[in-house]
Amino acid sequence: MIGHRRPAPRTLKFGTDTAFQVEVRRRVDEYFRTTGRRERDCWPMYLKTAILVAALAVAYVVLVFAAHAWWQSVPLAVVVGLVAAGIGFNVQHDGGHHAYSRYRAINTLMAMMLDVMGGSSYYWYWKHGVFHHTYVNVTGHDTDINLGILARVTPHQTRRVFHRWQHLYLWPLYGLLAVRWQLVDDFRRLVTGRIGRHHVRRPTGWDLVALVAGKAIFFTWAFGVPLLVHPAPTVLVHYGIAAVVLGLTLSVVFQLAHCVEQAAFPLPAGTRRIEQAWAVHQAQTTVNFARPSRVVTWLLGGLNFQIEHHLFPRISHVNYPAISKIVERTCRDFGVAYAEHRSFRDGMAAHFRWLRRMGMPDGPTSNSPARSAPLQ
Repeated sequence: MIGHRRPAPRTLKFGTDTAFQVEVRRRVDEYFRTTGRRERDCWPMYLKTAILVAALAVAYVVLVFAAHAWWQSVPLAVVVGLVAAGIGFNVQHDGGHHAYSRYRAINTLMAMMLDVMGGSSYYWYWKHGVFHHTYVNVTGHDTDINLGILARVTPHQTRRVFHRWQHLYLWPLYGLLAVRWQLVDDFRRLVTGRIGRHHVRRPTGWDLVALVAGKAIFFTWAFGVPLLVHPAPTVLVHYGIAAVVLGLTLSVVFQLAHCVEQAAFPLPAGTRRIEQAWAVHQAQTTVNFARPSRVVTWLLGGLNFQIEHHLFPRISHVNYPAISKIVERTCRDFGVAYAEHRSFRDGMAAHFRWLRRMGMPDGPTSNSPARSAPLQ
């Protein structure tokens, strides 16, 4: 997010009753005023960044220059993939949402961690920051729930015969996510100027420089340096292991928050309007998981608190456990659904059930209810 970016044109409108949004914002603001805590620039975030970046550097150096047997190199490649995902969840994600710091330069630097890992902070901003966060779970508008013909994850997508087995075959395919955006997707978007059905202005100026430089840095550390000391097949195998672990981790964490039974999948009315107001829509299309687990929260950058994140994307994730009680209470007061799974395992099971349900011939269609009963 280096250059000036014009907001994408809003093709959908939301309901106008903003009472819930105003009140939940007021209560959260009051929490920060009374506690003196910072919304951004939190010291635990800087400490976490140092730990994760150091861990990735150490794992990479040992993998490339010190590992001499497969039983050493394979676990290290897995660690590289997991720590890279941790940097994405914790550092890049907060930076990309301007939630890391009150200083734009620091947010930009943290967001560009994605460029160093082979992605593009420019296209991430449009795909995730704009299209997903604005139109979450709206089929045809939220590009993060469009898996093409490979899968049907909303009731409003076309079902194909082979989707009957998607709850089995899709899991390993999730691992290809990182390979796609590192080697294919960003280049295709640069050529076509599109993300899904959305037209996106091609990067220019410093945005283009960052994209090209990021790819060059990534190809250097992922392939160039290892090829100096290892044969090509060895480099490709270990890149594949790290990339699959990274892609699988990123994909699954996202799916647990949105592609489960308790999430709504609304369609706009004929006037191209979503019935609910924006904040209500964010809460009802999102599901939390594993809130009590400090370990999960630390590792996933607070993305198990997805409702809080969608309502307050510019608040650092280290604050989500504290404000989640405020958000939950406000949701109850306004009759807004606040769904969660108690553990990561419960979330995984819910996503498995949803994939199986979406793939069955008698599964929900665009004319049937898109949401199951709320969790008890």
